Order: sequence, then structure tokens, then C-alpha cells
Amino acid sequence: MARMVNAAVTGPVKDRPRVLSGIQPTSGSFHLGNYLGAVRQWVDLQKENDAFYMVVDLHAITVEQDPATLRQNTRISAAQLLGAGLEPEHCTLFVQSHVPEHAQLGWVMNCLTGFGEASRMTQFKDKSAKQGAAGTSVGLFTYPILQVADILLYQADAVPVGEDQRQHVELTRDLAERFNTRYSPTFTVPKPYILKETAKIQDLQDPAIKMSKSASSAKGLVSLLDEPKASAKKFKSAVTDTGTVVSYDEQEKAGVSNLLRIHSALSGQSIEQLVAHFEGKMYGALKTELADLFSEWVTPFQERTRSFLDDPAELDRVLALGAGKAREVASETLATVYDRIGFLPAAKR
Repeated sequence: MARMVNAAVTGPVKDRPRVLSGIQPTSGSFHLGNYLGAVRQWVDLQKENDAFYMVVDLHAITVEQDPATLRQNTRISAAQLLGAGLEPEHCTLFVQSHVPEHAQLGWVMNCLTGFGEASRMTQFKDKSAKQGAAGTSVGLFTYPILQVADILLYQADAVPVGEDQRQHVELTRDLAERFNTRYSPTFTVPKPYILKETAKIQDLQDPAIKMSKSASSAKGLVSLLDEPKASAKKFKSAVTDTGTVVSYDEQEKAGVSNLLRIHSALSGQSIEQLVAHFEGKMYGALKTELADLFSEWVTPFQERTRSFLDDPAELDRVLALGAGKAREVASETLATVYDRIGFLPAAKR
């Protein structure tokens, strides 16, 4: 992953490439698609990068939320990130609303974005179609622009995202270049960082759609905090096809291919190795082995997550430490942006 830091860009020179990503606290439990498509690579990236990861609660309120539930889900999300392997010593983990510079830079980016650009965001079209005109807020329309601010605040070199978020990173690149040209070089222009082999995990009951809280059926969604036995049952009843040969073919064997991708991601074996391993065996063997593999992985994950939820003071300490580190970077970026735009600085009292 190439560094893209321009000598004229504001802020201290980074000794490692910087990455940034976030996840919404809109449900109590992450699902397997969240983990394999995003969180797992966050854990790997923290080792060699200056990694900033956040629970994006500002984005969560683009749809109506129960306040108490949102607070609880924010805690659960942070605990799961730590349970998955994020280490506060090796990354900056924080809650988005704890860093007010996100909303402040978000307004600046709103004023830099054309209405047509915002209208072309495909995720807005999809989400607004589901909610209907009456339930669609201006915040839902502009949330990709807040996402731009999230990224640019930290001068991120790369943004680990799912394939469905690539368009938002392209918008970020466009607005960073526009600001740099209109005012002066200020922002690092980031690249999307997408792992193709785990970018999409499909619904277990409908492999034509992506596994997600909004689209998946209860039987097709694997939630990481569910009882392992319940999840194992979902794997064993996953939709495949009328054939019997375990092989990888996304068009003709979408269900089997999805199971092979999940197995590969959890076991570390290649698709080719797995196909050879299951040669002469029926689909049931693949489903049973995958169910056992998932149960073996998810049990310690759940134990680590519960350990943080059972110690809220320690969880708060970790998030406060992360927010402090994040604000050190974010406040410097915002101060430079305000100066270059021409805002009158507040006099010191």
C-alpha cells in the first residue's frame, strides 16, 4: 500500500501509512459479513499502519434510533472490535461523536459538494427507496459527505472498505483534490483498500444478495453474538443447489461458492485446497465442517467481547484514550482547513 503524503499537506509527517475505517452501531451484534468483509482486515492492518477505527454513531442517526439502544449498541460495537483483536496499543479506537471535528469538517465538505454529485450516490438511492420519501432525512442524503470528512480529518492514505463503499471513497478523492486545488494542498488523497476474496459474504438462504441486517432473512444471517449452536444450524441448512460436487462457480454454484469463501476466510486454506479436500464428498460434509469451524472461532471471540462489556469502566477508558488521540490529529487538520478557507480565528481571551 503506497504512501501518498504530499510534503505540502498539513500535519506532521507520518512514519507509517495511515488507514481509517468505521462501522455503524445499528444493531447489537455484528454479523459474519461485517467481520470477514471489514473487521478482520482492520485487525491485520493495525500491525503495520497508523490505524484509526471508529464506531460511527453520527451516521447511525440517519435513521431513527432509540437513544438508550443506540448507547448500548455503541458499547457493544466497541467491545466486539476489541474482542475481534483490535489492540489500543496498536491502533486508535474511538466513538465518532466524541470527536466534534467530524461534524465541523462535514459542513465544510457539504459546501464543497455539488448537488448532482450527492444525488449520484447509489447507496442513498437504495436506502431512500427502502425508507420512502417520508422517512428519508437530509442526513441520509448527505451522509457520504460526512464520510468524506471522517476520512480527510486524519489524512488517511487508504480506507479499508467493502466493495459497496468504493464510490464513497471516490467522492472523497474528488473533494480532497478540489479543496487542494481551490485553496492549497491540504488533504492526503486516499485510496480504497479492498480485499477481493472477502469483500462480499452472501446470505446463507439467498446467495444472490449480500449478507446484511436489512436484507437478509433470520436464517440467512449469521450474528456473531448468537449461540454457536444456533449459527451452526444455519450453516447446515444453507441453500446450495441440486448438484453434489463441491466446486467453486459463482454463477452456477453461488451457495456452495459462498460457503467455500467463508471456510477459506476462517481456515486460511485456499479455495483450491478446499475443493481438493472435499473431492468425493457431498455438500453436507462442507456444511458440517464449516459449522464446526465457525463455532471454534466464535467462542473465544464472544468471551473476549463479554470481558469488555463486563468492565464498562475499562471500555470507557479505552474509548476516551482513543478519542483523545484522534482529536490531536483532527483538530490540527480542522484548524488548517478553517485558516485556508478564510474563517476569522477566535481571539484568545
